Parts: sequence; C-alpha cells; structure tokens
Amino acid sequence: MQLLITLRKNLRTYLIEAWALGMFMVSASLFVILIEHPALPVRNLVEPAVLRRLMVGLAMGITAVLLIYSKWGKRSGAHMNPGVTLTFFMLHRISFADAFWYILFQFAGGYLGVAIFKWFFYSYISNPVVNYVVTIPGAQGNWLAFGTEFFLSLIIIATVLFSSNSKKIAPFTGYLVGVFLTLAITFTAPFSGMSINPARTFASSLNANEWQGWWIYFLAPVLAMLLGGYIYRFFYRKRNNGNCTTMRMHLSGYQYDCATYEVLGPAELLRENKLQNQKGI
Repeated sequence: MQLLITLRKNLRTYLIEAWALGMFMVSASLFVILIEHPALPVRNLVEPAVLRRLMVGLAMGITAVLLIYSKWGKRSGAHMNPGVTLTFFMLHRISFADAFWYILFQFAGGYLGVAIFKWFFYSYISNPVVNYVVTIPGAQGNWLAFGTEFFLSLIIIATVLFSSNSKKIAPFTGYLVGVFLTLAITFTAPFSGMSINPARTFASSLNANEWQGWWIYFLAPVLAMLLGGYIYRFFYRKRNNGNCTTMRMHLSGYQYDCATYEVLGPAELLRENKLQNQKGI
C-alpha cells in the first residue's frame, strides 16, 4: 500500500528517472551507430579504434552533463543507475519506496531507449558491430571485466559523494561525471564494455537477447558503489562528530524541488537548512 501511495505522490519524479536513462541510451545507440556502423563514413574516416571510442566517450560525457544539469535532472537527482540509488538508500538519503520506484523506472526507461532503435532502425542497431550497444566482457575474460567494472564504479560513486557534499566543488559534480565517462569509455571499454550500470546493461541485453557475463554488470557496480558509500560515511561521520546525515547538496550543487531526498538529522542541520530556505539561500 505504501508503495502505491508513494507512486502516486512522486510519479513525475520516477518518470524523470525513466526519461533520463532512456535518453542516455538513445544517445548511446545513436552515436555508436553514427561512429561505428560500417555502412556510415566515420568508421572508415577514423581508423584508430581509440579515437572512435574517444568520440563516443565525448558524446556520452556531454549527454550525462546535459541530463544532470537539466531542470528535470535536478528534480530527480539524475541517478540513472540502480547502484547510485541503492547507495543513497543505504545512506538514508532516499526512502525504500522511492528507491524501489527509482530502480524500476530506470530499468524500464533504459530498455525503451534502446527499443526505439530496435523498432524503427533495426538494420542499424542490430548490425553485429553495433549489436544494440551491449556491454560484454572483453577478450581478456570475465574477471578482468569484473575488476574493471568494480574499480570504475568505486571511483564514480566516490566522486559523486565527496564532490556533491563540498560547497566549493558541488556545482561541478556533473562535469566531473562527464569527464569520467569520457575517459572511462575511451580507455576501458575494450575490457568490459564500460557499463557501471545494471539498468544500462539490461537495456541492451534484453533488446539483443545477449546475456554474456550479465552477472558482472549487476554485481560489480552495486557492490563497489555500496562500498564507496560506506567509505564516504566513515569519513563523513569523523568530520561531523559521529553524525551521519543525508546529502546536504543536490548532485548539481543547486537547490531544487527534489521530493525524494530526505534530511533526517541532526537537529542543528535541520535548523540550518530551514533558516537557509527561509532566507532564500
């Protein structure tokens, strides 16, 4: 019953999460087709694979930045990743009901983002080179792919948590995410496909019916991001005399009407936030 009540209350926010990952997958599908499809000119004009990955990485990094700083992205927090949502739930920044719907809508939105190309541009998205932009382990095997996904996921969640809670750095958090995605896609895609997102991998795998190494992309990002959350909480509590509060700043660093983030304490922080809101800070 509580899940349905929360769904009705925050449906627009959940739809934003679906939209955000859906648009991310639309961008991924579009740019991989444009850059890698053998029937299009870019693949022949740009022969080094690393340069083509850089082009894809730049496209996806810019896409992430635009989504994070968009009006809708600031409304939901632009998680776009079940691992991020579960980490925020572990840190008591989001309720169980909100986390449940966030994750469900992320999976649905990501799937639809790729499905659009399957329905309307089948010959392009199904080409073996593009292959629904699936993420599968590289030639070096599953465990290197697992380690790559784990390491990248740990770095990205640490970047988000530490930067978004710094008054000076918080406004640049989204740009740091964009730079990270660009570099990670460029240099690590051959090892794991560079997913760091269970919903992103699911979106491509379900459309392609390609499940090679799927467990890597569900376990490694979630475990690494939860570990990153614990590490962040340890340092946060040391810095705040044992208190472990929720996120004081939005991902983009700017206040916005985000209904799903909760501040549970301590009392002095609640008073401080209330005074800031009254003053319009």
